[in-house]
Parts: sequence; C-alpha cells; structure tokens
Amino acid sequence: MNESHLRILSIAVFAIGYVVIIIAEMAAPLRDRKKSLVSRLPTNAGLTLLAFITGAFIVRPVALWASLWSSKNSIGLLHTVHLPGWLNFIAAFMLMDLTFYYWHRINHTVHLLWRFHSVHHIDPDLDVTTSFRFHFGEILYSTVFRVLQVSLLGIGPVTYVAYELIFTGATLFHHSNLRIPVDIERRLNRVIVTPRMHGIHHSVVRRELNSNYSVIFRWWDTINGSLLLNIPQSAINIGVGRYQNPEDNSFFKLLALPFRAFTRERASGRPRFGASGRNVLAE
Repeated sequence: MNESHLRILSIAVFAIGYVVIIIAEMAAPLRDRKKSLVSRLPTNAGLTLLAFITGAFIVRPVALWASLWSSKNSIGLLHTVHLPGWLNFIAAFMLMDLTFYYWHRINHTVHLLWRFHSVHHIDPDLDVTTSFRFHFGEILYSTVFRVLQVSLLGIGPVTYVAYELIFTGATLFHHSNLRIPVDIERRLNRVIVTPRMHGIHHSVVRRELNSNYSVIFRWWDTINGSLLLNIPQSAINIGVGRYQNPEDNSFFKLLALPFRAFTRERASGRPRFGASGRNVLAE
C-alpha cells in the first residue's frame, strides 16, 4: 500500500466513523450539551482539518520512513527477540499502545507540551467533533515521538498502519457522546477505552483530568495506577477550569493560545471521589 492509498484509507475510516457517530450521538446522547453542536463545529472542524493535514503530510510519511529504515536495518527491540510473525504483530501493537499512553501522560505533565495539548481539552463539550480537535503544533512535534517509537521498538510498516487505523477508530469512539447501556459498556471497558471512561479524563477537576490516559486498551491505566471510573457522567464538568468563557473557544484564540505566556494550568474544583469505594464505571 503506497502513501496515497493509505491517505485515502485513513480519510475513509475517519469520515465514515465521524458521520456514523454524530448520528448515533443525536439518537442517544450520554451527557447534556453546554453549547450547541452548530456553534462548536466550525472551530472543531477547522482545528481537526489542520491537525489532519499535518498528520497526513508530515507525521505519517516520516514515521513510515523510520519504520522502513528500522525494518531494513533490523534495528529496534522487536528485531532482537525473533518472535513468530503473528506474535511479533501482537507485541508490536501492544507496545505502540503502551508507549502512546506514556506520551499522552507526558503531554499533561510537561508545561510546554500542556500549552498545546490543552487546546484539545478546552472544548466545553465532549463528542466526536472533539476527537481530533488538536493544535497542529502538537501533531507536528509528535513526529519526534513517532520516529523514536517505531525506531526503538522496531515497528514494521504493516503494524504501524494497522495501529494508526485502529487508533483513529478508537479515538472517535471514546470521545463520543454516545450513551451505551451501562452494563454493556462495563463489559467493553474491561478491555477497551469507552466514552464514560474517557469522559472523566476531560473533566475540569484535576484528579479526574489526570486519569484515564489510555487510547485503545484500558489496561495501561490499571497497570500504572491512573484508572478512575466511579464518577457519574452527570457530575462531570467538561473543559479546562480557567477557559470557560465562549471567546476562549474561538478558532484563532486557540491557535494562539500555546504561544501566550500563562501560568501552569490548574483544574478548578476540589478533588472529587466516587460514591463507591469500588472503581467501577458509573452511570
């Protein structure tokens, strides 16, 4: 599969998932909206378009080049263990998801990176239009992470492409405002990140914001002690504490935000704990 075919496939996965989930959200919303979708869509679509262009024309080609170089020269962790093909694929896929967990977490803890990543969190609502609402600068500097990731792990091109496509679908899904029957979602959430789980991560409350960093598999939060589930969706205030005014979500202000001087973000509100001592996905 050449680069142009991959780009078309990525667009197809994104577009189909985007439209299907928007329709499903309208039929069965999980959380009440603060703002109408129509008022948020221009900003979210504009940021998503810039992020998508940056990813498609810079990050992916460079990462694929690094993957091909790593495979050709047998460089990276997975080239040293000589696993069977199917097991190599599973190990590579899992390692990509685990290392992305740490990359996501770093974007929350390093102040300079949080300046860019906060653009994603400032959206006052959370739905599928938020899923790839990232500052293009964050996507651009993530090229360095992707090159190190695929080179040091020894990720092959097939695994990289497969992970990227599933990553796209998972990101659209867990950012959605889609109400799934809670019993079904709890079963799904034993393995994958779901809308209720990721909704907690978009809270203005710091303890909730600093939890649930996983993208595809939820296990990484369990292993690293960052899993938080027992927060009712009705109790979650989506956004970033100091950016609650409508003008904070204008397209050009969001583009400029990482370059303005501001103090380290502090989520508003006191740390909140679930009603139950058991860490179970709440309604």
